Amino acid sequence: MVVDLSCCPVRVSVIIPTHNEAQAIERVLADIPSDLITEVIVVDSNSNDGTPEIAARMGARVVQEPRRGYGRACLAGMAEANSPDVVVFLDGDYSDRPSELPLLLAPIIEGHADITLGSRLHKHRSAGALPWHQAFGNRLAASLIRFLYGLKITDLGPFRAARADVLRTLALEETTYGWAVEIILKGALAGYRVVEVPVSYYPRIGKSKISGTLKGTIGAAWFILSLIVRYYFRRRRAGKPPLA
Repeated sequence: MVVDLSCCPVRVSVIIPTHNEAQAIERVLADIPSDLITEVIVVDSNSNDGTPEIAARMGARVVQEPRRGYGRACLAGMAEANSPDVVVFLDGDYSDRPSELPLLLAPIIEGHADITLGSRLHKHRSAGALPWHQAFGNRLAASLIRFLYGLKITDLGPFRAARADVLRTLALEETTYGWAVEIILKGALAGYRVVEVPVSYYPRIGKSKISGTLKGTIGAAWFILSLIVRYYFRRRRAGKPPLA
């Protein structure tokens, strides 16, 4: 699918958290549509394999965030972004295809969405790209969000975009992998339009820091599921009506 966004220029910042992604980061940066983005910020956490040097050589702005945590890296990137209208978040392992970035931007730029999520479960997915336990955990979390929040999504994929003013309003604070679901939950609770779009998905280059093991996936899933329930009951305790 070809999406033409040339008629609607906006400032787009792409934020890529990294930790030892030297095998993949050059391919990731090379595939980002340069005509659609204003800047690329690579937020690196103590890589010792040359990731920051490769990213800088490819033209990305490298920000060092020595403290570990996916959410912490994304927040650090947002703090360094240069007055964007839209912020895109992308992993540095080349499992998502940066060339599909227009699919995420289009609903926002055309005024149909405030936050877009790339679903890995509705388009091309290479065999073994998403292990069964990771796919199951994502479907379970998405089902719980649909049940409690009324938001029809299928996946919690890392490839996503959002209006910068919306991100500021949401006051995001999770510093670990809970950050990815925090955007969805707070966005839904605040009444923002969260729209899912199909994206391709491929085996990551290099070893996963979380989902590469069953133990890591179970730990992440438990944390995310508890966060979903916690935000829901926090709303109930505040005396706010359930979402439609």
